[in-house]
Amino acid sequence: MKKHRHRILGAVFFVLYLVLLTYFLFFAEEMGRSPDARAEYSYNLTLFKEIRRFLLYRNILGWRAVFLNIFGNVLAFMPFGFFLPVFSGRCKKFWRTAFYSFELSLLVELLQLVFRVGSFDVDDLLLNTLGGMAGYGLYRLFVRYYHQRSQRGKESGETT
Repeated sequence: MKKHRHRILGAVFFVLYLVLLTYFLFFAEEMGRSPDARAEYSYNLTLFKEIRRFLLYRNILGWRAVFLNIFGNVLAFMPFGFFLPVFSGRCKKFWRTAFYSFELSLLVELLQLVFRVGSFDVDDLLLNTLGGMAGYGLYRLFVRYYHQRSQRGKESGETT
């Protein structure tokens, strides 16, 4: 029963996360998603090109832009990698979660290209996928901690 509650709670957080992710990736004006920004197509098909550009021109662009571009993409997909195995029993394996992180990122990048919101960027594919993988790593750490804690509780309960 407790496991069922955790899955439901995980599903609720997962859906909430997807709604927020959709907002920030497609509608948030503070992230450059205004109708004015949709005028031209923009894409990058060279791996590490935008990452290198942001690091090279960090003093001109500002550290906030560098952080949002590089770490923001990783952080944005960490909840996906964390909540997906909680929500879906099929995604308990690392590579399956990594694959679905890549798929979601590819879908987002293609939608941004088609609807001219943001830009298609292979660096974002890499960073988003790494974020999903890091989120999965946090999920595994959480499961291990929770399992060890429950084992200690059982052991202390048996000795009393």
